[in-house]
Amino acid sequence: MDEKGFESMNMVPFIDIMLVLLTIVLTTSSFIASGRIPVNLPQATASEPDTRQTETIEIDAAGTVYLAGEAVSTDTLKTRLGGMNKDTPVLLRADKAVALQRFIDVADVLKQLGFAKVAVQTEAGTS
Repeated sequence: MDEKGFESMNMVPFIDIMLVLLTIVLTTSSFIASGRIPVNLPQATASEPDTRQTETIEIDAAGTVYLAGEAVSTDTLKTRLGGMNKDTPVLLRADKAVALQRFIDVADVLKQLGFAKVAVQTEAGTS
């Protein structure tokens, strides 16, 4: 029987493996080199609930703005909020389907009027 020796080694599988390893190294190194500073955040106990009356502004999926359950325009919202105390907590509830510009318009009114205690209500999501 005639045995033939190796004339050449097939390098294609070796190159494929090396390219996959190189891709993995480059991908993970970009995450490591992103410059994130590790911060161990402090813990806090539950604070006392705010006993002051909260004003609620709601925006439905169609973009209609409601103040205390009543549909209002942006100008009416500005007028009605203008007479309120600026320390009044405001809860902003917006449908997730609402256009971002509509949400920004309402947030801009609150900022122009100087309301500092504004919260945006969200639902707890599952990860």
